[in-house]
Amino acid sequence: MVAALQNTIKSTKELKRELDEMGLLVRKLEEWAEVRPEKTFFYYGEENLSTSYKEFNQIANNVAFHLQALGVKKGDRISLFLTNPRVIILVMFASWKIGAVFCPINFLYKGRNLSYQINDTRPTILITEKGREQILNEIASAIGDFPIILYSPKKGQHDFKEENAAMVFDKKFRVTSWDDLITGGHPNPNVPLEYWDTANIIYTSGTTGEPKGCVQSYRWLQNYCYYGMRLLHPDDVVYCELPLYHIAGAFAQIGRAAWQGCSVAVWDRFNAAEFWNRIKVSGATYTLLLDVMMPRLLQAPEKPDDRNNTLRRVHMQPLPEYHLQFTKRFGIDFLNVGYGATEFGYACAAMFDESGDEEWKPKEFRRGYSKQELIRIAESLGMPVMSGSAPIKKRFMGKGSRLHEVTILNEHDEELGPGEYGQIALRGRLPYVVMDEYLNKAEATKEVFRNFWLHTGDGAYKDEDGIFYFVDRMGGFIRVKGENISSFQIEDTVNTHPQVVVSAAFPVKAEKGMEDDIVVYIVPAQGQILTEEELRPWLEKQMPKYMLPKYIRFIDALPQTATNKVEKYKLKEMFEQSLRK
Repeated sequence: MVAALQNTIKSTKELKRELDEMGLLVRKLEEWAEVRPEKTFFYYGEENLSTSYKEFNQIANNVAFHLQALGVKKGDRISLFLTNPRVIILVMFASWKIGAVFCPINFLYKGRNLSYQINDTRPTILITEKGREQILNEIASAIGDFPIILYSPKKGQHDFKEENAAMVFDKKFRVTSWDDLITGGHPNPNVPLEYWDTANIIYTSGTTGEPKGCVQSYRWLQNYCYYGMRLLHPDDVVYCELPLYHIAGAFAQIGRAAWQGCSVAVWDRFNAAEFWNRIKVSGATYTLLLDVMMPRLLQAPEKPDDRNNTLRRVHMQPLPEYHLQFTKRFGIDFLNVGYGATEFGYACAAMFDESGDEEWKPKEFRRGYSKQELIRIAESLGMPVMSGSAPIKKRFMGKGSRLHEVTILNEHDEELGPGEYGQIALRGRLPYVVMDEYLNKAEATKEVFRNFWLHTGDGAYKDEDGIFYFVDRMGGFIRVKGENISSFQIEDTVNTHPQVVVSAAFPVKAEKGMEDDIVVYIVPAQGQILTEEELRPWLEKQMPKYMLPKYIRFIDALPQTATNKVEKYKLKEMFEQSLRK
């Protein structure tokens, strides 16, 4: 049952005052470097390397100074194409310090996906790492001319690879060493920043076209971190192993921790076998778990001391039906759920009290806020606090954020009532709370913001209490391994094969978990015989592993409407029938 809430509706004047007091994230890093200089900010688990707030801020200042020396100005874009999270976050803060724009790229990209994003962003500088020379050389003729900053791991570091030593860039690229950027003892640049200035361009999957760059302001960052940072205690340690080209890793975890003066413990990627040992080593108290992670953690054999860990609160996205099984086994008191996206940040929120009156977590593993304090903070934010043992409707997302007006619209943008299915739409209660625009895509921006609402493309309904429930993706997204993919991205790549005329990709429910598997139907060129065995190795060279179709089918012609639109529902029916045979 929803806990009783006080009147928590804030006026826009009160909200503005709160955000003004919240300040800008880059300024909070600088503040903590003065106020708590020796406190660990960034623990890099791959290297067992701890960096204090003071030291991290100093290195970011050095990077900022050298970026300016290379000609980077306020408003310029810095693209990052690398894995190393410590380098990425240093560049993120350094970029903001000089008013430059943080533009991360999916480190799994190659070929057309990579060249498209680089050309769309038009960066002033690109930062990458040793071992990616060949990937960039292969698209050298398709992208612009800009300097490259190269991070090269040293022998003995976890990401050093001997076979990468001989790699060199195409002669068109002008290369500067990352080591040159981290030297010196430079002060905070103090470039003037306003909440409406652009902080990031983060790409989200397109539905009928290429991925779109969401232009986000510093106020967008405030909005996205508004709830999460307030639920963190300065003694919390936030655990992160999500990729930092997404908002969840870079901002929901590392950004919120920096805002509250917490420590973050970061690894390059998720590892189910090492997860609980990493929690122990870092003393982590909070993390975010995606659907693909939780089943793998539950598969491990149960042990009597499963609850003897410091993890007290997790965010689950989406909320699985087995959440209580997970939290009870591992002694997690609270879980947070919500609804967010690259376009609008964090729009729905709720918290579940999983352990109720019981004490699942041994006392020596508890730190930060008490249960009662966390509940009071959540209620003061207007978040529903639910009992973890109570029955919950499927796809629960929580209550609309106080920074947004959130509703459900029909196809004519008329608001719907409780229980009526439609599209989730929202608008900010303050300027710049949602994204500014889709980069270089005026028509797509106009369409998503039509009739003064930001249309999310997600189907849902709300109940009488104002709780929102997700139903489906209306916009053609495919969700695989935590990534949103558009069918266009898959089809665009498949169609470049010399023996392919056209293709159609669509999702089907995955055999395990709550995500999708990818199906692609292909029309081969006339007179050509193309097999799956021939096609798969070619696809593996052209696209990231998570984008590869699980099922490939060949067909003489795609079913189409009178206006030449592919009828994917017919292909899906054909596919499902083929599985039943």
